Amino acid sequence: MKKHLLAVTLVLVYGTLTAQEDSIRTIEMANVVISENRMQTPFSESARSIHLVTREMIETTPAQSINELLSYVPGVDIRQRGPAGVQADLRIRGGTFEQVLVLINGVKVSDPQTGHHLLNLPLDRNNIERIEVLKGPGARVYGQNAFAGAINIVTKVPEQRSVNAGVYGGDFAGGYGQDVGSWGANAGISLPGENYGQYVSVAHDRSDGYRPNSDSRMTNLFYQSYAKTQLGTLNFLGGHTLRDFGASGFYVENSEEYEETRTSLVSVDLDAEISEWNVRPRLYWRRNHDNYLFVRSNPAAFNNIHTTHVGGAEVNATRINQWGLTGLGIEFRNEYINSNNIRQVRDDTGAVVDTVTGPALGEWNRSILGLFAEHRFYLFDRLDVTPGLYVNWFSDFGWNYFPGLDASYDITREWKLYGNVGRSFRIPTYTDLYYNGPSNVGNDQLEPEKAWTYEGGVKYFGEYVWGQVSYFYRDGSQLIDWVRTSSEQPWQPQNFYNVATDGLEVEVNGRFDNEHFVQAASLSYTYLNANLGQTEGVESRYLLDHLNHQFIASLTHRIWNNVQHSARLRYLDRMTQADYWVLDSRVYYQTGTWDAFVEATNITNTEYTEAGFVQMPGRWLRLGVNVRLQY
Repeated sequence: MKKHLLAVTLVLVYGTLTAQEDSIRTIEMANVVISENRMQTPFSESARSIHLVTREMIETTPAQSINELLSYVPGVDIRQRGPAGVQADLRIRGGTFEQVLVLINGVKVSDPQTGHHLLNLPLDRNNIERIEVLKGPGARVYGQNAFAGAINIVTKVPEQRSVNAGVYGGDFAGGYGQDVGSWGANAGISLPGENYGQYVSVAHDRSDGYRPNSDSRMTNLFYQSYAKTQLGTLNFLGGHTLRDFGASGFYVENSEEYEETRTSLVSVDLDAEISEWNVRPRLYWRRNHDNYLFVRSNPAAFNNIHTTHVGGAEVNATRINQWGLTGLGIEFRNEYINSNNIRQVRDDTGAVVDTVTGPALGEWNRSILGLFAEHRFYLFDRLDVTPGLYVNWFSDFGWNYFPGLDASYDITREWKLYGNVGRSFRIPTYTDLYYNGPSNVGNDQLEPEKAWTYEGGVKYFGEYVWGQVSYFYRDGSQLIDWVRTSSEQPWQPQNFYNVATDGLEVEVNGRFDNEHFVQAASLSYTYLNANLGQTEGVESRYLLDHLNHQFIASLTHRIWNNVQHSARLRYLDRMTQADYWVLDSRVYYQTGTWDAFVEATNITNTEYTEAGFVQMPGRWLRLGVNVRLQY
């Protein structure tokens, strides 16, 4: 593998030396505005560790789902339970899958039942303009649950009137005596206008499954529109996703699990100017329905049915004044769940004697009120300081406060020092509190997780190359982990203290002139270390199962005219699993009206597991074509 690292490094150096002066790719990247809910910050001016996945990167990456796209982001640990976005757990900087907040255009889509549903998103890769990955505490900016980081997926109505359609098919040479396939199709129409525009799309993916009980069917419906009025621009977003999949090994080894989820999202906001203030009120609603069968062939054996509703209202405002930029916000959020269980009761001989219906998690309701205040000071033309505070009232836990401070100093035009500190928290999910199942028992005495995180680093923004080096330290208290003292006991969540996590991240990226062999290249390395105290004689399920080393390299280059090739190489070393390398590749032909691609994932046919007891697919080949017609 050392040869791979050397080759990518040489390519990056070559591109830097040969790039033309008229290239503006990196300048455009630096000026991308990060869409925080109040203040808007150019990417190059941010005093946080932020990674951008742009539309251009999405088009060149060998991935068919958001889960797969995020697996190439430094410091992000995606634990997939199958290909093409079936289900995955999302972790950032050694945090658990419950400690990350996901947003779509600033709309929070967290699930109060469990973080396993965090990526049930009504989107496909064609809907995304860019993905903003904030690493580090986000409570001051986004409120609760942005504990280890936050991911904001940005969509928009395309600027050109167009119709698009695409289809792909793939084949996996399975290890069970037969070849299995997968395919997907998508279509969309964009109707932009001067005062009103809309965009609608539909996508469907399905797979026969690459191992027993791993078949899947997924459908995404997405709609977005804007209308310019006398008050301001009114924005509407709606989506629905349906996912049915065999879940063998998702939670229990060698199981016959099966799951169906239905997730809906609706939001409306107004972008207005009122008395020198930019004001943005928003309403949103999210529903998730989860139907889980422990035995697919016998639904009555054990069947959990969970339905959650999350409704929210918020108002964010900013104003430029002589002291800098002021941001204020208020939010209210209500979370409701109704969860039932159907199970068979058997006698000593194993015969079914009764079928019982009762609560799985039960019926619960809770509310959150949050107040935001922050101000950005511009000092001495080089120093940028942003203190802020988020105050939260939670119906189950009372009042809490979460201060934070970001600061950056421009050493030169290209070099920047930055640092930040913040307090973050995460409220227990309903599963943490109330679940009662065959191998898991909730704990209604849990308290919210809390942590102070400190980060410092240096960034470089050149004409063609940008990068950063950062170090962070997170001092967590009352962190929640599912534990047990022996394998005969069920898992139960407990609060632990003195959980310290620190890490180092190094990242270098380059984008070069289209006329040259190399179009883009990147290298990144992440090191994480966690020390979980007070666990003698206790088996930890999640907190110590974190990344230790992560290496990611990418290369995109031109083969001939409009034919290009991209490759992605990943190395992951986790504390409780064997380390592995995975190599993915895509060759694609692109014109103004259509493109075609061939991509191969896990070219090295590596055997590895990311979550649960699910062995990930071996070598997989996909072919596809997309057509875009403007009118």
